[in-house]
Amino acid sequence: MTPIMEQLHLPAYHQAKGEITLPGSKSISNRTLLLAALAQGDTVIRDLLTSDDTARMLEALETLGVSIEDLGNHAWRVRGCAGQFPQKQASLFLGNAGTAFRPLTAALAFSGGEYQLHGVARMHERPIGDLVTALQQIGAKIQYTGQAGYPPLHISPPHLSVSQSVSIRGDVSSQFLTALLMALPLTGQATRIDVIGELISKPYIAITLNLMARFGVTVKQNGWQSFELPAHSHYVTPSEIYVEGDASSASYFIAAGILAGDLTIKGVGQQSIQGDIAFAAAAEMMGGKIQYGTHHIQAQRTGPLKAIDLDCNHIPDAAMTLAVMAMFAQGTTTLRNIASWRVKETDRIAAMATELRKVGAIVVEGADFIQITPPTQLIANAVIDTYDDHRMAMCFSLLSLGGIPIKINDPKCVAKTFPEYFKVFQHVAS
Repeated sequence: MTPIMEQLHLPAYHQAKGEITLPGSKSISNRTLLLAALAQGDTVIRDLLTSDDTARMLEALETLGVSIEDLGNHAWRVRGCAGQFPQKQASLFLGNAGTAFRPLTAALAFSGGEYQLHGVARMHERPIGDLVTALQQIGAKIQYTGQAGYPPLHISPPHLSVSQSVSIRGDVSSQFLTALLMALPLTGQATRIDVIGELISKPYIAITLNLMARFGVTVKQNGWQSFELPAHSHYVTPSEIYVEGDASSASYFIAAGILAGDLTIKGVGQQSIQGDIAFAAAAEMMGGKIQYGTHHIQAQRTGPLKAIDLDCNHIPDAAMTLAVMAMFAQGTTTLRNIASWRVKETDRIAAMATELRKVGAIVVEGADFIQITPPTQLIANAVIDTYDDHRMAMCFSLLSLGGIPIKINDPKCVAKTFPEYFKVFQHVAS
């Protein structure tokens, strides 16, 4: 018997006012957990995101023998294993968490054990071949146990190469380069990484380099074309580290403020190390007013929105929110250089096009772009499918601020990064 899908009914809202505090950044949380586990010494991580993705990383690290203590109030103590996981045999289920699957693949490739990594069906459809090929260049032993180029994976002890360089494609997912960067200090060798093609999502690499430096490993960066890690690198705990609020999650509330009122978003500000903070400037191009504080952003409505034509390579996740904002703009909005949407939690270009058409949009989709012309009047009571993709659910909630009721299927998929999202959204919307 097929289970009945849960559905959330959002009423017609007309304004969004007040303030919200963001949950911790997923990208920073999972990177920090892994770096703390690989470091020498204990690390206290504060304001860690509580979500499905971080739960998968925490479970995996505990399975690998890392001592982790919940200190309460979103704080955790991780006892580092100095680059050597105690458990040399393990099977890890990582759900659909790319920020756990890709970096753990690389770290375990140099950990001297036998490991099986698998996830949900969609994770097994998300490519990992470019990362595996790069790891194999320097001696990693990784086998595909299903379709070549995709999870699940079997990892065996490596035969480290004397090669001093490795190349990796940069135009599929920045998580591949992040994984390689984070894992290479475990080899003890001086290594140069050359990026083939255009590196997408550069701000996510900047997060990786920033956090590695906090844990004692400084990477020499030659533009975005190559990176050099010194010999004998090793991670050392900074003792304590705070996780910023999630800038990708901030996009929904920045948009809500610009669409329908005045919102203050606490947890990120002008000093954020996350690239998705640039969403605020992109949203401001469409209309509205943005003001930055050290640890907050204020977004206000000032009048009608206008369409934009924007290269979104630097903000691929947050750009989804721009696609929904386009439904309130005058003219046709084009979001370009978003090929990475195709290999995320779902094919986000296809999914976005399908769901926007339900509320009346004229949508043109290409391999790496989407073009959106809004209708004269939004269609009420559309049933939005979310494709087990947290960002689809959160983006489409914004349509209710257009004064129309909508229905969101499988709303609990937001647990991947923001379990309390709809509670927070409904608190500020009226």
